[in-house]
Amino acid sequence: MDDRGGSFVAVRRISQGLERGSVYHSSSAEVVAGSAAWLGRGLSCVCAQGRDGDSRPSIDLTPAQEECLQRLQNRIDVGYDSSIPQHQEALKDLWKLAFPEEELHGIVSEQWKEMGWQGKDPSTDFRGGGFISLENLLYFARSFPKSFQDLLRKQVGDRSVWEYPFAVAGINITFMLIQMLDLEAVKPRSIVGETFLRFLTVNEAAFDILYCIAFKLMDQQWLSMRASYMEFNTVMKSTRRQLEREIMVEDITCLEDLPSYSLLTQ
Repeated sequence: MDDRGGSFVAVRRISQGLERGSVYHSSSAEVVAGSAAWLGRGLSCVCAQGRDGDSRPSIDLTPAQEECLQRLQNRIDVGYDSSIPQHQEALKDLWKLAFPEEELHGIVSEQWKEMGWQGKDPSTDFRGGGFISLENLLYFARSFPKSFQDLLRKQVGDRSVWEYPFAVAGINITFMLIQMLDLEAVKPRSIVGETFLRFLTVNEAAFDILYCIAFKLMDQQWLSMRASYMEFNTVMKSTRRQLEREIMVEDITCLEDLPSYSLLTQ
């Protein structure tokens, strides 16, 4: 993503998995700037525009729902700050989970490009996703390590020559979910948001779980559409529509009941 948050980098896939043991240095022929789905905090996202048919008058929340929603909103409000030791440690933990066999040489390092960050300093990519986008990646790596590794290393399916960058795609997904669920509003203003709040009241990890589902679903959509970097926004829109359809199914009582939850493997 450039300094204005207006583009993402598509990475040319060299092999089915990541090449290990050396840092991948991209030349101008191997990196392409494309249209971004995520434009940054407070700006609209082309993959995440609401539809009038989904809206409804805001509901009255129970005290428990208000408390759960407020805690999640507090997480969303925390920006990533590289001067905070806990944030640096969280980023280092992500590296250890992603590449346990490879030592990270520094919090600013060319190695980060192996994970799909756009430069040697991941903090520049958190500009719109905030600290919660790092928490989401950590939750994914710890709770569903096989699925996490499959997506990170592009190990499943017939992959595109120009693949989406894993880490930046993860930030896009965090931002898309925040918009889809209308989580920056005082209370839900859509059926999807209202239903999600019921899930959140039962399980405070609901947002993190939905993130994992969304990431795996996005990759499935990417493969089924045989997409390349120019179709990234289209894939994100399709992912959102599928998530909304599944969440609004009447007999869904928890996120584990969503059909796409079955895509995840631990």
